[in-house]
Amino acid sequence: MKRGETRTSKIAGIVLALFFLFCAFALLPQPVRAINSVTATVTVGSSPEGVAITPNGQYAYVTNEGGTTVSVINTATNAVTMTVTVGSDPVGVAITPNGEYAYVANSGSHTVSVISTASNSVAATVTVGGIPVGVAVTPNGDYVYVTDAGGSTVSVISTASDFVTATVNVGSNPQNVAVSPDSAYAYVTNYGSNSVSVVNTASNTLSATVNVGSIPNGVAVTPNGAYVYVANYGSGTVSVISTSSNTVKTTITVGSSPWDLALTSNGDYAYVANYGGDTVSVISTLSNTVSSTVTVGSKPVGVATTPNGEYAYVTNAGATTVSVISTATTSASPTPKVSEFSTAALVSVAVALAGVTLCAIALKAKKRKQPRSNTDKAPE
Repeated sequence: MKRGETRTSKIAGIVLALFFLFCAFALLPQPVRAINSVTATVTVGSSPEGVAITPNGQYAYVTNEGGTTVSVINTATNAVTMTVTVGSDPVGVAITPNGEYAYVANSGSHTVSVISTASNSVAATVTVGGIPVGVAVTPNGDYVYVTDAGGSTVSVISTASDFVTATVNVGSNPQNVAVSPDSAYAYVTNYGSNSVSVVNTASNTLSATVNVGSIPNGVAVTPNGAYVYVANYGSGTVSVISTSSNTVKTTITVGSSPWDLALTSNGDYAYVANYGGDTVSVISTLSNTVSSTVTVGSKPVGVATTPNGEYAYVTNAGATTVSVISTATTSASPTPKVSEFSTAALVSVAVALAGVTLCAIALKAKKRKQPRSNTDKAPE
């Protein structure tokens, strides 16, 4: 064999060895998803209550009910980057769809602070009725709905003017509010009457009242608008309302004293903050059963999920902290399983086998075509 041919054979051998090494590495136990674990704890202000995340997922705004501030958390570092002074005893917070403003309900000063997210300063202050607690911005960005926990009304603020343009009568002691994806209806939990008021946003009139569990508080609408999930603080349950009939479809038992809840962006899961149990119940909306329970800080009251669905931020009123739940972290699988083989592993096997086959065919063909040396010639 000539020197060049020897070198070619060695290169081919190295390539084959690398193929096999890659296959062996790829076929090692692949990471599996360890769902729902607290990966960070962020210290904020006194008695954190509400939390909302910007549409780009970069910042979380947390109201500190024990004071007059809102903490701004950078979600990349999970550190507070700014503290904004607002009204007294801020509770609810909601961010406009374009991410430019955060509306904060100040329960102690009967106002709503409008924070410019670009400068993190208060751009406007709107006077509303009674004790403002819950706040929600319509998905079209035109209006803000604010509940009056001390009465039985909801104030409607125009985002164009930052003035109250309507007042809607609902149930007793309304707490929180959520708006349907098409901006057509606002769903208001009535703490004092164990009901949910359905408000027609076009006319700002009451279109239906749905009886739910005891002391309803948190509320969220599924991304497809088909269902409304309601956290019932007094009964330790979550009511699931069908929006087509405005009736309760099912009731789910969760942790102690559920205060608030939030749905993931794909609507697959609902995260419920259980004030009395220092836990978060994770509901699978497909089966409407609790699929996981996560231990967080003391007295969790507020919860929001990131737009990409990877994290849930939970405010702990009793610990002046925010727990960050990773909804899809990774950890090594202890034993390999066929179901855990990654796509890369299967592709690498196919490539390696193809490489070996091609090399074998090429070497065999080369051997057939190689001329014999003079010593190999047949005697004349």
